[in-house]
Amino acid sequence: MYTRIAGDGIDVVYVDLCDERWRVVEISASTGTFRIVDDSPVRFIRAKGMLALPVPEHGGSLLALRGLVNVGDDGDWALVLAWLVAALRPTGPYPILLVHGEQGSAKSTLVRILRGFVDPNQADLRAEPRDTRDLAIAASNGWVIGLDNLSHMKPWLSDALCRLSTGGGFATRQLFTDKDEAIFDAQRPVVLTGIEEIATRGDLIDRCISVELQPIATGKRKPESEIWAAIDACGGQIFGAVLDAVACALRAHRDLRLSVLPRMADFAIWATAAEAGLGLPAGAVIAAYQRNRADANQTALEWSPIARLVIALVSEQGAWSGTAMELLQVLGGRADDLARRAKCWPRTPIAMAGALRRSAPNLREAGILVEYSRASGHDRQRMITISMVPPPAPAPEAGPQRNVVGSVQKASDDGHAATRDASTGSSYMR
Repeated sequence: MYTRIAGDGIDVVYVDLCDERWRVVEISASTGTFRIVDDSPVRFIRAKGMLALPVPEHGGSLLALRGLVNVGDDGDWALVLAWLVAALRPTGPYPILLVHGEQGSAKSTLVRILRGFVDPNQADLRAEPRDTRDLAIAASNGWVIGLDNLSHMKPWLSDALCRLSTGGGFATRQLFTDKDEAIFDAQRPVVLTGIEEIATRGDLIDRCISVELQPIATGKRKPESEIWAAIDACGGQIFGAVLDAVACALRAHRDLRLSVLPRMADFAIWATAAEAGLGLPAGAVIAAYQRNRADANQTALEWSPIARLVIALVSEQGAWSGTAMELLQVLGGRADDLARRAKCWPRTPIAMAGALRRSAPNLREAGILVEYSRASGHDRQRMITISMVPPPAPAPEAGPQRNVVGSVQKASDDGHAATRDASTGSSYMR
């Protein structure tokens, strides 16, 4: 049995409308469209709080949606739509949508609207869960996890959201028992809002799509009643347009190849396959996703005192080699009192090695390589070598404002391999 979304994600997707008639939407790759089914071939579970989706209509457009949300940047808009179609995919991994901005930038409104086209709930946005058990219960009773107005991210919650995004089990002792476990193992779309940069650990940032909303000018602010009235009026057409994009992804994603696979590759392929249905130019999602990842990597480096000190150390010396204890002493001598008193500052060699491993992927993107080896001799100490390497070459420029992110290959109707240029959308036969 399923919660809200079902199907194989290859040929068909089923979406529970959660209405009184128990109807579902069937999105088929063979037909390239959707239809409403009265007798569902799959069984859905409906938990308390789940609300009905709009009844989808054919012929809708996503331009109506953009006029209702405060997303001005074209790259951010492409990423928001990418998250939306990914959330309607039965299998993950799912990127975590992180929405931040000043007070009054309509962060919560954006998230409520997006969730309203995937998994509406009486409590669309919730406070930070108290523990892993609460998070697992929320994930078992809904499809989308929405956490609102976070001011910071505790380490346990950061790790739990990483598992929820890319897959991992939660196991706790079942209530009123001594030895039985309650186990939850699934993936879920997640959306977070906050004023500050709440994702600071590299592994969480690596799974995030970060969207910053700009302040709304006084003369352009709308009352929420007007926005929700517009959603009620055109919600069926908007939802139909989203489902058309999912159908487009179903038809194209199996034969689509990206020249370079980024992190969260399954998401990138699925969202790229949906571009035509989303009304986006070819390559828009990957271009925005690569820029977003570059910004996220910089954020991770800025938030890690170890990473900053390692960059300074290697920039001066070119390379460094020694044990974790020696590195702790060297970086401790370079750090100021504020950094050494911080909770995240490692105080043992094991903690130093762990912090360095956590930052290693971000350092590698910045052109610094961290390697581990065993020293020769009787004690066989574990050695750390840090050196500078050329950073990854940036994608060539295709114009003044957009990067070429590689070619997208897919099978054409006559069986030949067609290559679509990601910057222009033109095709040529191979």
